[in-house]
Amino acid sequence: MARAPFQILVLPFRATGPELFEYALFKRSDEPYWQGIAGGGEDTETPLAAAKREAFEEAQIPFSTALFALQTMTMVMVPVIHVTARQHWPRELYVIPCYCYAADCATVTFSLSAEHTKYQWMHYEDGVAALRWDSERTALWELNERLRNRDLPLPDR
Repeated sequence: MARAPFQILVLPFRATGPELFEYALFKRSDEPYWQGIAGGGEDTETPLAAAKREAFEEAQIPFSTALFALQTMTMVMVPVIHVTARQHWPRELYVIPCYCYAADCATVTFSLSAEHTKYQWMHYEDGVAALRWDSERTALWELNERLRNRDLPLPDR
């Protein structure tokens, strides 16, 4: 299986009341920080297909769960020491795009893979404080604003 040169981020959310939302963040098992569901594409997978697969692999989020593409898109450094497939990518490729999605998980019960030790539903302020990466904070901000303004894009299928 070849590693595609892009990353994805999925931010699960649920409404807890009128204009009140929570976001599921996941504690990594190999590092002491919280994050959304993250991963890379495989073979000829699209970013949406990779997001659905990673969400299922990491938290058992059903493939039928609606995903919403966010405008937040970042370029991430290629972690050469962690991506063995880098050898198959063009030599001049130093950064890869990260596509961000939101997942409506109001009725989903998570079951974690070995990649995470636990998850926690957090309000926006707690989530922003818990996240390590600025790019994930930006995506969470966009999602929170879209939910507050009732401005989610149509779901990607």
